[in-house]
Amino acid sequence: MMAATVASATVRAVKRKLLPTRAALVLTPNAVNRIKLLLQGKDEFVGLKVGVRQRGCNGLSYTLSYAKQKENLDEEVKQDGVTVFIDKKAQLTLLGTEMDYVENKLTSEFVFNNPNIKGTCGCGESFSI
Repeated sequence: MMAATVASATVRAVKRKLLPTRAALVLTPNAVNRIKLLLQGKDEFVGLKVGVRQRGCNGLSYTLSYAKQKENLDEEVKQDGVTVFIDKKAQLTLLGTEMDYVENKLTSEFVFNNPNIKGTCGCGESFSI
């Protein structure tokens, strides 16, 4: 059964060096606030799950869905009162990534600032490692 999509996500290859952390994924304050808002009143879910799937002109794209529980091989990231699970297939592609939430006049979306990406497509939806 395929989980419902929560939000769109954009991928950015990061030219600057992100500070190394122990966490597989670091959430910005904007991402934390948006996740709290998405989970508000949805008591059956314990967090969000980030996955990866084959898609787009560059090979891979991230997926976001609600999570009812931690699956066996999921990586669990707890930060500032929110929980994000990383699917086992996405763990290596996310290592050292910053997850942000950005709103402007045209879009509102989660953005993954990923230092591991070798290339992205023009629209920023897919990437290659």
